[in-house]
Amino acid sequence: MTRKPAPSRRNLSKADYQSLAQFRYLLRKFLSFSESAAQSAGLTPRHHQALLAIHGFSGAEPVTVGALAERLDLRHHSVVGLVDRLSAKGLVRRHRDPADARRVALALTPKGLELLEGLSHVHRNELRRLAPLLKRLMAQMQ
Repeated sequence: MTRKPAPSRRNLSKADYQSLAQFRYLLRKFLSFSESAAQSAGLTPRHHQALLAIHGFSGAEPVTVGALAERLDLRHHSVVGLVDRLSAKGLVRRHRDPADARRVALALTPKGLELLEGLSHVHRNELRRLAPLLKRLMAQMQ
């Protein structure tokens, strides 16, 4: 059995703590921005996260309820309810896998995609605004 080397236990400087605190602050500001943007678009933050996870899924096959649950770090039955609500809003559609009827694949509807595109543009712009600050912080933590 190969053991991982223990993480460095060197003493942290005041600057290290300041960098970590600034990083947490920027993450929180971005999350707050994201939550407000989703709400302004008529979505809950969780709905926005689900739309993004469905459309941005990187698997070779369409995203399933189980895979979405994994991506959102939620229980399967919670995601079933979330998908029900997104379907009722006309944002997501389900379709059964012809090879395995137990598998339900998810896709955005045109309405869901349009909503996600608008949110994604404003999020990308906010990330571009924060990028120089994040790059500086990451360089300080090296």
